[in-house]
Amino acid sequence: MKNKTGRYSVYIRPIQTILDLLIINLLVLVCMRSAMSNFGYHTIVSLFWLIISYYSGFYEVYRYTKGIEIFGKLIKQIFFTSLITFAYVGYKYKYVTTQEVGFYILSSLLLVGFLKYTILILLKKYRLIYGGNYRKVVIVGNGKSVDELKHFFTKNPGFGYNLEYIFDLKKNKKIELQNLKEFIIEHKIDEVYASLNTLSNNEINDLIHFTDNGLKTIKFLPDNKSTLYRNLAIQYYGIIPIIVLRKIPLEIDINNRIKRSFDIIFSLLVIFFILSWLTVILGLLIKFESRGPIFFKQNRPGFKQKDFLCYKFRSMMINKTTEKEATRNDPRVTKIGKFIRKTSLDELPQFFNVLIGDMSVVGPRPHLWSQNRAYGNKVKKYMIRHHVSPGVTGLAQVRGFRGEIETDEDMINRIKYDVFYIENWSIWMDIKIIIQTVINIFKGEEKAY
Repeated sequence: MKNKTGRYSVYIRPIQTILDLLIINLLVLVCMRSAMSNFGYHTIVSLFWLIISYYSGFYEVYRYTKGIEIFGKLIKQIFFTSLITFAYVGYKYKYVTTQEVGFYILSSLLLVGFLKYTILILLKKYRLIYGGNYRKVVIVGNGKSVDELKHFFTKNPGFGYNLEYIFDLKKNKKIELQNLKEFIIEHKIDEVYASLNTLSNNEINDLIHFTDNGLKTIKFLPDNKSTLYRNLAIQYYGIIPIIVLRKIPLEIDINNRIKRSFDIIFSLLVIFFILSWLTVILGLLIKFESRGPIFFKQNRPGFKQKDFLCYKFRSMMINKTTEKEATRNDPRVTKIGKFIRKTSLDELPQFFNVLIGDMSVVGPRPHLWSQNRAYGNKVKKYMIRHHVSPGVTGLAQVRGFRGEIETDEDMINRIKYDVFYIENWSIWMDIKIIIQTVINIFKGEEKAY
């Protein structure tokens, strides 16, 4: 079988979560009296299991996570679940014995633990036997830490890292670094591991810029000096410390699922309660004023620069310059178009994009492909915005950086807010941005044209 790169946790984690919930609920019937098997307890224990797992990171297990670390997560998860069980028993069913609860907790620990470690072992076997779920990696630099990491990758194939090449930079550093970039693109490398001992600050910054624009992950082997002054995350491959330059909250599976669930619920509410009747009204007005379709659709770059069709209510006359952004007093904009653009009603069909997964309610706004080409290499960190799904609204938009890009500074400020959002995401931030968006619509915005 040909090696397959990528992670399958997007399927494994939800399946494991469902199986764990089935275990802790079905064991109630086996270990305790039938009175405990009621809707109230099953709801409470399932809800608290999910809440506890979120804060304990119970399902945040990666290919490099140590077995003892997984065991610690398991003990923490079962401990807090047992507290909930004892509290419920004490409140509702005083005749359920301590021995019965203890047997239930022990059984849950053993079965959930068995399932978790079985999945971990099977994944490693899958990588070893079938060569699947691999990450293509390269190492940049030389020295003891590089030799240790090389040894780790080659001696632990079950972790799923395929070491493609080591650029030791011992001959001509400038040429090798250029060859590195070409190699990463040509061989579709997933992750780059760079030794801080071997690179200068300028070379580090250049590599960061390159990997950001290429949507690649870069991690660093630390030196003994404080070369980078950032809010860095440390991961351990065995006993080898690895510096992760950027920790994106939405790369954590549970966060991504929370955001996606919120997107589905919110988009359905907008579609059923607003678009269901507003589409008819605006559709008639649009058709009455000018010939053409009600909806305007355009290819835009989305998550990981994947192309998708972005939907809007048509606000312009039919023209051949759709890749040109709207300007103040744009002659292409119709009378009804001016109104719906001013009130941002033209963006509402994008909730269909949200529902099908092309977009999110909140995120960096999807730019034109022409803007991507113009600013991708011109504005630092521009491509980071493609690490998450584009949004109907975003932090940059509610801070006033929306609409026409008149100067490079406009785009730079927009990217600053986009990057801040990506690196500091929370569901509460999304809610605040949505509220501020609604306020701005009623207040009116200068660049909404």
